[in-house]
Amino acid sequence: MRTLTVMGAGRLGCSLARLAHLSGHYQVLDVVGRRPEPLRRAREFIGAGREATDLGQLRAADFYLLSVPDGEIASCANDLAAAGVAPAGCVVFHASGVGEAALLAPLAERGVLTASLHPAFSFADPARAVADFAGTLCALEGDEDACTRLEALALALGGRPFRLAPGGKAAYHAGLSVASNFLVALTAMAQRLTARAGVPDELAQPLLGGLMRQTLENALALGPRDALTGPIARGDVGTVERHLAALGDAELAAAYRALGRQTVALAGDRLPDAVRLRLLALLY
Repeated sequence: MRTLTVMGAGRLGCSLARLAHLSGHYQVLDVVGRRPEPLRRAREFIGAGREATDLGQLRAADFYLLSVPDGEIASCANDLAAAGVAPAGCVVFHASGVGEAALLAPLAERGVLTASLHPAFSFADPARAVADFAGTLCALEGDEDACTRLEALALALGGRPFRLAPGGKAAYHAGLSVASNFLVALTAMAQRLTARAGVPDELAQPLLGGLMRQTLENALALGPRDALTGPIARGDVGTVERHLAALGDAELAAAYRALGRQTVALAGDRLPDAVRLRLLALLY
């Protein structure tokens, strides 16, 4: 049975450690934290492991998960390397969405295999995360041998591992942010406009929600280009002019223009050259 030590008693670390324990293929050795009470709660949730507040107390493990905030990963790796408790040939990994395995360089210099494993999942509630994790896509990058071993770990947790291209972590995370965070921002933008049009609050959600769900389903099923509809895709310059006149807000207008230019590019050769130029003149 492989062994796992978790550094950090937060929600992600607790969730992954609990899943590893439940898999029956991994033994949680140590759970590391700074404060005794959160550390005790973490160990109780995981259902295994020994509480540790001193890196010198750690036992040699096959895997070490650095489940700490992104800004602390490099310093945590430095501390672990200085403690000399992670043996050469073991795997140390973090779960940052944007950070790469290079954050663990001090450990790699000591012969440790380093990588990152990012589950595309929300760990807001660890109990719910453990119950719902099955099928979660897990992005891997880093040392080849480390990634191979982490593929097995991700599968044991119930995840679906896949590899990122070298140097692709920031673009990967930006893509997730666009798909998630910007979708929320677009919802707020659309609600501001429908409110300005006099749409009652109780109708705004069904009005926009139904259209957004249908559009997203079409984009995923057909591909963005084939799913694209609307005035820009039709080359309706007059409607775009009326939209811009109705916005009445510099920030909304800037967002509309930026997204409009992306829509023109997506429409591609569906637009005659003359129409494309007229649209772009409005959108710059």
